[in-house]
Amino acid sequence: MNGIHTGHTGRRAPLEPKADRETVRRHNLSLVLRAVRDEGEITRAGVSARVGLTRAAVSSLVEQLLDSGFLTESGKTFSGQAGRPGTVLKVARTGVAGVGVEINVDYVAVCVVDLAGTDRVRLVEHLDNRGAPSAHVLGRAAKFAARALASAAEQGLRPVGAALALPGLIAAGTVREAPNLGWTDVAAEVPFAEALNALRPGLPELPVRSENEANLAALAELWFGGLGEVRSFLYLTGEIGVGGALVLGGELLRGANGFAGEVGHVPADADGPRCRCGSRGCLEQYAGQSALLRAAGIEEPTGAAGVAELERRARAGETAAVTALTRAGLMLGRVLSGAVNLFDPDAVVLGGIYAPLFPWLSPPAGAELAERVVSGLWPGGSGRLRPSSPAADAARGAAALVVQDVLADPVAYAQHAG
Repeated sequence: MNGIHTGHTGRRAPLEPKADRETVRRHNLSLVLRAVRDEGEITRAGVSARVGLTRAAVSSLVEQLLDSGFLTESGKTFSGQAGRPGTVLKVARTGVAGVGVEINVDYVAVCVVDLAGTDRVRLVEHLDNRGAPSAHVLGRAAKFAARALASAAEQGLRPVGAALALPGLIAAGTVREAPNLGWTDVAAEVPFAEALNALRPGLPELPVRSENEANLAALAELWFGGLGEVRSFLYLTGEIGVGGALVLGGELLRGANGFAGEVGHVPADADGPRCRCGSRGCLEQYAGQSALLRAAGIEEPTGAAGVAELERRARAGETAAVTALTRAGLMLGRVLSGAVNLFDPDAVVLGGIYAPLFPWLSPPAGAELAERVVSGLWPGGSGRLRPSSPAADAARGAAALVVQDVLADPVAYAQHAG
């Protein structure tokens, strides 16, 4: 031997570890639970055909989910083409649930959804959160959420977590910037969780997470809306500010720091008015709620009542209202065309206040898209620009985010079911 080590020992390289049986079973439990949730009502044979597992395997998994309280048998039977009639399975209407809390500039909304994604409790309180100390706003939202939780408990629901929907740049539980609330570097999750759990003495503490409200509204549109086969879309929501989210292939694009989708602060006119964020000519200055009402000459009322008044005036053909909406639509189309050229989504969905105002916003926005999108796939009237469904609600999306965790690993939440 010459003492030179060649690196070859004569032994086989170690094999990658195989997934253990427990991991595989947990994965399959998730597949079965999701199949029943997605179908609403389905037999064991139907689950087997949907997920590609044997009927024997599905029956074993179903029994575990029944014993844990995630599934129930409806009492109905369905006769297929062969074999005995199968008992229909459904997800349980009691037990595990998720809580979503949306804190916006002029309201707080709370939603509790069950395992099927159905709204079981919904509360909305209209108030002005601008300029209020963050601790005060979070504490008030926690009291509101506690009321919703009490109502959920009366229905036999046991929430396993809460999610906050917040308007601004969110990273690691901290609101880095929310110009319309006046928040900078506000750690929202911990004070909200402490306030909420203090109002529920003797009950298990609820874990709390946070996410941008436009992201959660987009997920609600994806999970519960009327998009059909569309899995890639740009979602734009109008409130006091303008939020955006991008979903590609059914997955939310968050960006390197979680800040993707801030369409409201893309300049529509570099020489335009100063924005709260410090820049100039942001889309929000032309298409945000305050800008729209101001341009239409509506000073009172504000908020949802102001948007309803703007819609009424537009239907009546009042010049100021129609002009304000036309200009906002043009600016929306200008900014959206850049996003469409960058990401090539199948659709652009307008939510929030833009949904009821869609008849006036869509013609100018659609014309800009048709002119500026280089692919030529966005001609006017193509249907790619569409209003959001009523399901596209940030509080509901937040609550459903919690439920998605349960569906992904029901074993981890089995103690809360049944």
